[in-house]
Amino acid sequence: MQLEDVASPDDLRGRSYEELDDLCIQIRSKLIETVQAHGGHLGSNLGAVELTVALHRVFRSPHDVILWDTGHQAYVHKMLTGRLEGFKALRRSGGLSGYPSRGESDHDWIENSHASTALSYAHGLVVGFSAADARRRVAAVVGDGALTGGMAFEGLNNLGHSGRNAVIVLNDNGRSYAPTVSRLSESLVKIRSNPAYMRRQARLEEIAERIPWVGESIQRGMKMSKAAIRELWEPPAFFENLGIRYIGPFDGHDIASLEEALTNAAHFDSPVVVHVLTQKGRGYKPAEDDHVKHMHDAGSVKAGTYTGVFSETLVKLGELHPELMAITAAMPDSTGLIPFQERFGDRFIDVGIAEQHAVTAATGMAMAGLRPLIAVYSTFLSRAFDQINLDCGLHRQPVIFCIDRAGVTGDDGPSHHGLLDMVLLTKVPGMTVLAPSSARELEQMLGDAMDMTSGPVAIRWPKTAPRPGSDLEVGSGLSARRARAGDGRVCLIGVGKMLEACEGAADRLTDAGVSATVWDPRAVSPLDPEMIADAAGHELVVTAEDGLRAGGAGSAIRDALAERTGSAKTRVRVRVLVLGVPVDYLPHGKPDAILAELGLDEAGIAAEVTGLLSAAG
Repeated sequence: MQLEDVASPDDLRGRSYEELDDLCIQIRSKLIETVQAHGGHLGSNLGAVELTVALHRVFRSPHDVILWDTGHQAYVHKMLTGRLEGFKALRRSGGLSGYPSRGESDHDWIENSHASTALSYAHGLVVGFSAADARRRVAAVVGDGALTGGMAFEGLNNLGHSGRNAVIVLNDNGRSYAPTVSRLSESLVKIRSNPAYMRRQARLEEIAERIPWVGESIQRGMKMSKAAIRELWEPPAFFENLGIRYIGPFDGHDIASLEEALTNAAHFDSPVVVHVLTQKGRGYKPAEDDHVKHMHDAGSVKAGTYTGVFSETLVKLGELHPELMAITAAMPDSTGLIPFQERFGDRFIDVGIAEQHAVTAATGMAMAGLRPLIAVYSTFLSRAFDQINLDCGLHRQPVIFCIDRAGVTGDDGPSHHGLLDMVLLTKVPGMTVLAPSSARELEQMLGDAMDMTSGPVAIRWPKTAPRPGSDLEVGSGLSARRARAGDGRVCLIGVGKMLEACEGAADRLTDAGVSATVWDPRAVSPLDPEMIADAAGHELVVTAEDGLRAGGAGSAIRDALAERTGSAKTRVRVRVLVLGVPVDYLPHGKPDAILAELGLDEAGIAAEVTGLLSAAG
């Protein structure tokens, strides 16, 4: 059986296990070849090969629903649902997404790349199918790391309460994005270290049946005896206490065993957890040995990148400030915290996939006199906005938010673009928001943030590389920096990485006979009054940002200019053009290419200015 011959999951049925084992070898080879060429998630998919095959032999997708939490383990699922050819353009613009995508296939029910959500989807689906009397089964594949997120517990609780059948496949490899430390993961380890659960269950029943009680007390006595014995000899029945059956653990690389377990689970009349043990990176030695680098496409942090500069600077700040604490939500590697963890292990905390808890816990640390710093991707920051606003912001606590992958990020698609952080954070009273335009600016801002103690501080930077050169000028504190002075006609304000595009646009305008002023605002909130005053003296002000145009930095600048020019301080009303990302879900692609398509490069900015000047005569 050749992988190229699998057009749909139906092609897997009726095949011998020998054929399926050979198919799994082909799948792993294709995964390694593809990810090495295009990047992506390797270890998680190598570990889920047999599990995915078994799922598609038991559940008839797309009539039956298979949910992936998170979607980075769904490459094999895509291969088996008719999208093998698409892997030639994996994560490329216009090509196959790195996550499930409803636009690609009916087999993809959710575009899920944020962890801990699938159980809530599953609950909603089984309720909906039950109301419609539709005989459709639901299986949710959940990694052990995803169970460190609070939303997963909410889903479990409601599934158990509903009593409706859903198969919850706990894909347990002992790791999330980073080795997960929590009471729950400790419980799973205890379960794994005990004899097989089902054999123990059978022995318990046998012991209970031998108890010499008679009459009506037999049934009640058996239940009481089994419960007592379980309390004595078994780990806490975590799932069963929620009203969810538990079976396992099973070998996640034994297709026959998996099929039997999944088939049995699908026939229960209540929700069931099927505990599956898998090996992340299986079949590829580098991925088996290096569980961080090959588990997620981030790999090791490169020197000279924004994340690399952050990582180096944080260690230096840790030496100077013993009160500094570094916090991550299960991503210490890709956010650059590993060096800090290695140097200051007792001042590093990984809360698991629990961004909300991270923020409120950090607020408590700040109240106790520490200086907590949270390193997080922009796309995940929005999950904790309520806590940022009403826990941290309301209490004016000096938590430092270090926001990586801000703006248009690229290959991971709509769920990973960091477009909301400036819109949201600039609405938190007392929040300082900084946007570095270079690596040196980031280093400066991190140091300055340690001196800002009146409220929270956020520093946001992009995934793309910073501008080269160590001779770039930097500002300090909350002051904006005028990068060049013009003749008073046009003022360009470039937020963060967009400063470079504005300077390039200014060069183009110079060639056209227009001398433009260029400002680096540095502080998005609060805005520097000196920059606003200077901009107000121009005929045309153009702002550019790599976040949402509506409600972002440019909107705040426009409002500040309107307030100023509407007063007695000036009689001239400045024309303001706000350039930014439209309110939309952007597809995957290279960040600079996406920005260029949106007119957010030097050519696009220059063209906008030239067009406005021409129209004005």
